[in-house]
Amino acid sequence: MERFQVVVAGAGPVGSVAAYRLAQLGVEVLLLEAAPRCPEDLRASTMHPPTLDMMKELGVLEDLEAQGLRAPVYHYRNRTTGEVMAFDMGELGDISEHPYRLQCEQFKLSRLLTAKLAEHPKGEVRFSHRLAHFTQDDQGVTASIEAPFGIEQVRCDYLIGADGANSIVRKWLDVEFEGFTYPEKFLTLSTDWPLENHFPGLAHVNYVADPKEWCVLLRVPSLWRILVPANGDESDEALLSDAKKEAVFGGLLGDGASIKTAHRTLYKVHQRVAKTYHVGRVLLAGDAAHLNNPLGGFGMNSGVHDVWNLTQKLAEILLENGDAETLLPLYDRQRRAVMHKFIQTQTIANKAAMEAGTVEAYAEREAKMRKILADPEQRREYLLLQSMYKSLELEAATA
Repeated sequence: MERFQVVVAGAGPVGSVAAYRLAQLGVEVLLLEAAPRCPEDLRASTMHPPTLDMMKELGVLEDLEAQGLRAPVYHYRNRTTGEVMAFDMGELGDISEHPYRLQCEQFKLSRLLTAKLAEHPKGEVRFSHRLAHFTQDDQGVTASIEAPFGIEQVRCDYLIGADGANSIVRKWLDVEFEGFTYPEKFLTLSTDWPLENHFPGLAHVNYVADPKEWCVLLRVPSLWRILVPANGDESDEALLSDAKKEAVFGGLLGDGASIKTAHRTLYKVHQRVAKTYHVGRVLLAGDAAHLNNPLGGFGMNSGVHDVWNLTQKLAEILLENGDAETLLPLYDRQRRAVMHKFIQTQTIANKAAMEAGTVEAYAEREAKMRKILADPEQRREYLLLQSMYKSLELEAATA
């Protein structure tokens, strides 16, 4: 039976970061992906400054920069009045080498890292290989893998489940996925129509408030992505229809019929956290461990931060005789504390702010934002929060 020190299930951005960093640290790692290649998933496209610091340490930031767009400034816009409040991450240049968001679709990171891992002497990638089952004992984990022509088995010291919201790893562990699902869905429409020509001074990242229908306008290298809430009572067919597309763009631009879309994606929105990220020699990370709404761009980034924490601990255990009984429960405590106290709290607050509902509630929210923007100390604290440096402070402070 083949043996690896670590097997990682799922070659999305979280799994690929985990596997490649382990290989760089000197750990023998196998990365499994059920699909024949990294899927072109467009959900996550924002990398925050701490994540960019990590990508530099991995040696891949230059490659990602070449495929993305820097977005140091993001806007809160009032759709009715046209008011714009601009926040500039450049103000964090004294603590960050990368005081900006990088707009770069998540599949680009996955494909970059899986290609590099395939060439690494400590790493191996197997596409069209799905983790089907596993058992664990005091000495390790036996993973059963569905391959194109049969079932294969490998043995490893540790297994990381980075296999997404429907994680088979989490299900076999029988770990509760506590939380809730929002009644409405989110609809994302992508277009190459130049929105910047209609909205002068438009930033690459824009949160647009409106009592009737809020939206988010995000620029990625070749497209604009428009995210809007969608009534959960409407059928998927209706929400993905030309009529819905025309209504969304009609509300933004006055003419939706002439706008062509490259992608239309509809998805449910969850706020859920696994009851534990650690069961024996099996660990959870990323969407397998937690889900949150996308407002703020924290989902993929928090998953990357999960495995940045975890891979350092696994390398210490495997290469330096570190104490697994101390380090792995610490990973669980640190990252679940971040998820409960920061990510979940902040993303719920971001959503509530966007959908304040009444004109009076929006006025109160905007008055608060103006106060933050006008006060240098409050503004810096807000930027540290939204850039996710505060979440890493919380992780470090959790014993």
